[in-house]
Amino acid sequence: LLVAAGVLLLWEVGVRMAGIPAVILPSPTAILELVLDKHDILLRHAIPTTLESAGGFLLASGAGILIAILLTYSEIARQALFPNLVFFQLIPKIALAPLFIMWLGIGSQSRLAFSVFISIFPIIIATTAGLSAADPNAVRLCRSLTASEWQIFTNVRFPSALPYIFSGMKIGITLSIIGVIIGEFITSQRGLGYLIIFATSRADTVVAMASIVVLCASGLLLYGAVALAKKLTDRRYGVPRG
Repeated sequence: LLVAAGVLLLWEVGVRMAGIPAVILPSPTAILELVLDKHDILLRHAIPTTLESAGGFLLASGAGILIAILLTYSEIARQALFPNLVFFQLIPKIALAPLFIMWLGIGSQSRLAFSVFISIFPIIIATTAGLSAADPNAVRLCRSLTASEWQIFTNVRFPSALPYIFSGMKIGITLSIIGVIIGEFITSQRGLGYLIIFATSRADTVVAMASIVVLCASGLLLYGAVALAKKLTDRRYGVPRG
């Protein structure tokens, strides 16, 4: 907090002393004043961005965990799917955004699909690593006690994989927001991404920076929700902190 406050103070003093025009770099106080004055407009645009980011993240999390389970328990699926997942991950994502618009239209479907596409890979990788890192002694003990694979999964593999899963989800939520913003840059008529593009087209840097501030707040809210879910899940399964 002290470092952030120091940066903002230097920013404010530097802009005022150097006489930098607001169209180039507005001061933090100017941005804060606009956020307070136009909070209703910013909130109206923040809601669809936040909801679509959360929706894309939830879809990516569900699909990513299911794919990771398939990769963990099926060697054939792992050999068939994993190289292709890596291949698609290497493709520059922004180059595919216009294709999603062509395939799914200019509505929220294309933004959700692109958000899932861009955020699912770290969730798959982290979950697969977590499920594969279960204590082999605990697994052998469960099998010696005639436990089923489902019992081993629910009592050993999944609880031990939770730290890995949430690590991937923390990365995934940030990528989900990026996917939605890219979609809003291209076609949307609402959302913070649209507001940023609209403001920059009019050289209104203050509005663009205010939109970015609200976007950061929205991202922190979503990231905090994931962190809170991790804390609650750790209590439920007794996962050590770390």
